[in-house]
Amino acid sequence: MQDLYRQLGISSEVYRYGHEIEASLEERFREFDRRAEYNQMKVLLAMQKNRVSAECFQSSSGYGYNDYGRDTLEKVYSDTFHTEACLVRPQIACGTHALAIALFGNLRPGDELLSPVGKPYDTLEEVIGIRPSRGSLAEYGVAYRQVELLPDGAFDYENIEKAIHEKTKMVTIQRSKGYQTRPSFSVKQIGELIAFVKKIKPDVICMVDNCYGEFVETMEPSDLGADMMVGSLIKNPGGGLAPIGGYIAGTKECVENASCRMTCPGLGMEVGASLGVNQAFYQGFFLAPMVTKGALKGAVFAANVYEKLGFPVVPNSTESRHDIIQAVTLGTPEGVCAFCQGIQAAAPVDSFVVPEPWDMPGYDSQVIMAAGAFVQGSSIELSADGPMKPPYAVYFQGGLTWEHAKLGILMSLQKLLEQGLVKL
Repeated sequence: MQDLYRQLGISSEVYRYGHEIEASLEERFREFDRRAEYNQMKVLLAMQKNRVSAECFQSSSGYGYNDYGRDTLEKVYSDTFHTEACLVRPQIACGTHALAIALFGNLRPGDELLSPVGKPYDTLEEVIGIRPSRGSLAEYGVAYRQVELLPDGAFDYENIEKAIHEKTKMVTIQRSKGYQTRPSFSVKQIGELIAFVKKIKPDVICMVDNCYGEFVETMEPSDLGADMMVGSLIKNPGGGLAPIGGYIAGTKECVENASCRMTCPGLGMEVGASLGVNQAFYQGFFLAPMVTKGALKGAVFAANVYEKLGFPVVPNSTESRHDIIQAVTLGTPEGVCAFCQGIQAAAPVDSFVVPEPWDMPGYDSQVIMAAGAFVQGSSIELSADGPMKPPYAVYFQGGLTWEHAKLGILMSLQKLLEQGLVKL
């Protein structure tokens, strides 16, 4: 085994260091195994209940009317997430697109959108209009305000209550940390926040950006009162097989409103051909709990590897996990680049490519991304990225198998070691 790792570029020093850390995580990994088994049965139950058959894998084209496989898949998602309805479509280009559809479908001029968890993910800033952009919510007369988190990362309930008023139509809650070093939120914490908001204004729509969070716990935000839950299929729920797509799960009204933005008023969910992706969507969703488990093991391994070397990590090596993202603050641009170079070098695709920072659309600074993936931009596959600005943190996620995630972390450490940025 060590010889194989040597052929892949891992020195005996790095291999031994990683092996010792892995051995200390056996009990933690068993807990991930138990949680994944629960989620696996949950998905299987939904598939059996909805009588998934080979006919569901057939393709449709054109308008996509009466696409049996597409409609059945949406019922599978609804039953798994315990919602009234769900939109699962290849026409949704990415997670940001799914969120934009949900926002534009359910907000009207004069409404206000509130984020009680501080600034949203960078790519949503132009959707909302925090940064001026053509066609933003701000251009359509939708106001926005946010309440910052407390210094310890907790919700500022006092100021959240003050911020909610008669025009507050929707509250958006980002589960994952995004390009921040704050903690990600547990489903329980999100449920408590939703209950607090609903007590103040019962008719407010509570939407959760669930990207990177699906199947990490045994419950989802929809189990604790979320009116809408939004995510990307090239993250957790696609299981590494979905080539594109996103989902919006929630109340029938919210999902139907969103569908009229995905297509157009009058057509809504009735159109949208599956174009041959149904089987990948089904099989990816079936595999998703196990793929997510591997990514979680990789994240915890990364936290332990880098925390023991003195780097700040969020979550830390012992905290509970609520998404698959592991933030590591390396403190220098050279450190961020070396880390990403290691992840790229461990990839099955484009391992020979050296990632460099670039001006990526939707971001206010250069971003470096490592992702030698089968599906472009798929962050359930082994990947790492980060903005090239202080505090110079890198965000690691994914790995279709635990073993591959492990190699990626060892390779990132190898690159830092070779460049004199760390000592073992």
